[in-house]
Amino acid sequence: MGESYIQQLIAQRLGGNQFGRDTVLYKFEKIKRAKQQAQLKHPQLPMIDLGVGEPDAMADEGVIKTLAQEAARWENRGYTDNGILPFQKAAAQYMQYVYGVKELDPESEICHAIGSKPALAMMAQCFINPKDAALMTVPGYPIMGTMTKWLGGEVYDLPLKKENQYLPDLKQIPKEIAKKAKLLYINYPNNPTGAFATEAFFKEVVDFANQNQILVVQDAAYAALTFDGTKPLSILSIEGAKEVCVEIHSLSKAFNMTGWRMAFVAGNAIAVKAFAAVKDNNDSGQFAAIQLAGKYALEHTEITHHINEKYSRRHDMLTKTLKELGFDAKKPKASFYLYLDVPKGIKGGRRFENAEEFSQYLIYEKCISTVPWDDVEHCVRMSVTFLAETEEEEKKVMAEIKKRLSDVEFEF
Repeated sequence: MGESYIQQLIAQRLGGNQFGRDTVLYKFEKIKRAKQQAQLKHPQLPMIDLGVGEPDAMADEGVIKTLAQEAARWENRGYTDNGILPFQKAAAQYMQYVYGVKELDPESEICHAIGSKPALAMMAQCFINPKDAALMTVPGYPIMGTMTKWLGGEVYDLPLKKENQYLPDLKQIPKEIAKKAKLLYINYPNNPTGAFATEAFFKEVVDFANQNQILVVQDAAYAALTFDGTKPLSILSIEGAKEVCVEIHSLSKAFNMTGWRMAFVAGNAIAVKAFAAVKDNNDSGQFAAIQLAGKYALEHTEITHHINEKYSRRHDMLTKTLKELGFDAKKPKASFYLYLDVPKGIKGGRRFENAEEFSQYLIYEKCISTVPWDDVEHCVRMSVTFLAETEEEEKKVMAEIKKRLSDVEFEF
């Protein structure tokens, strides 16, 4: 039987008639396959997964109980469209309590989303026409750039470098690009670098947006995960930011609710209204019971405090372990990510041309999984969301990492 004509119908944005024939393996697929092969090669070594980008713990018991109670209510059974006001009010109060963002209108300046990923994708749908440009930090979470390209737009990458504390240098953006751009996408605290934005940087972003008539989309998925006295920071707390910005907050990381798919977009009323219009044509709203469980979470910020205590402790342990092994490891101010320069090689042994080679070495030879980034500099991302139920188990994980890597001397 010949090839199905369906292959010829695939949109060009997915590769057209070449869809599914690409032999290039993407980063996370390579990691997945490498982990499977490594476990066959070393069946006696459990995989230590430092690459996973989601919490290892369940949602808070009160959140789960709220879901169960609200799911049993007849009035919560139907479509919610663009959300329920109790959640929006809780989100506004949360923004004021945690970030000092005052006077957000729950009805016109906040809209829920079924997770921050679709919110980012839809934000591009709101603003990008063919040949429009979006400015995006690299390395980073690619979804808005992917959607911009699917819509016929262009993506201009803003490299994040250690020398600039992993903040983009807005002054280096060519004027013709800045004038062409409609969106500036930033993500702080940052994935993968763990970098924390300063008030001064956010002020610079607001000024830049005003000067070039750009909407800023700040992905704040990790904003509440801060350590050692660092206060959570929202760009919307900067004077004038609400005129040029939207910020996307997620309950996934701060409340261990990844699978619950609960987020909200806050900020400029026109942009929020545009988002709500696009969203209304993409989905019919998150289940009301989940929104009400999200409301409970937002009203109980002590949940995040407990999560931060755990991540801070794990960061301390991991940076100490890595320093003892020769790495230049520095605890971040926020997020559950640790970003490291990769070694040039092993003394008297193999060389690493890039982060991917080093990451593959760690998986295949040491059964330690990390995520490589070679977009700008050669680094690996490690996460402190590795599986460990108790502090004693955390210590055992650290001891095992040190044991597995102590038989090699890395050159930097």
